[in-house]
Amino acid sequence: MPFDRFALNNPKDQIDKIMRRNSGKFLSNIQKRRSVRRFSDKPVSIEIIKNCIAAAGSAPSGANKQPWHFAVVSDPEVKRTIRREAEKIERDFYQKTAPEEWLQALKPLGTDENKEFLEIAPYLIVVFMQRYGIDPGGGRVRNYYPLESVGLATGILLTALHFTGLGTLTYTPAKMNFLNTLLNRPGNERPFVILVVGHPAEGVFSPDIAKKSLHEITSFF
Repeated sequence: MPFDRFALNNPKDQIDKIMRRNSGKFLSNIQKRRSVRRFSDKPVSIEIIKNCIAAAGSAPSGANKQPWHFAVVSDPEVKRTIRREAEKIERDFYQKTAPEEWLQALKPLGTDENKEFLEIAPYLIVVFMQRYGIDPGGGRVRNYYPLESVGLATGILLTALHFTGLGTLTYTPAKMNFLNTLLNRPGNERPFVILVVGHPAEGVFSPDIAKKSLHEITSFF
């Protein structure tokens, strides 16, 4: 399939101008993305979620193995169970095992062991990484760069959700194996991240944090 950037018969300088304008618009929009920790229970159309996951499924992956699965949770009882299990783990982390340096790093974000967003937000998208595939005979099939591939897909999913106007939070409790049992996922899959998705609560604010500058994160050769 030929790659057609715009399906336009524009001269090269016009294409460059369009591309620069598009990149600036994208930058302006994506720089507004922030993690949300207080959500509204306002409903969100499942079609929005499906479209965003389909976008994530377009991500590049090692040998095109596409080693990901997206479990979409909207059932209130399942969300309640996820919250209950996650908070057990979080209490142990915050009260017993977390190094003081880590707790100090988290302090500006206002996080603690209470994770009510897991129950209030209309959707939890649990992203699973397939460590290896399974062939029709039940044998193992190697997946190449599964961690990197799932990371790329998750980034696209976050970006797609942001562009719809929804708020998101990436959440990774210290232990997530309970999600395999709860969501009936096979042993070749490992939970990668829980994406909390919905409308931000009224009056919610983001922590006053800054992103590193282009100069700090880039080298040109």
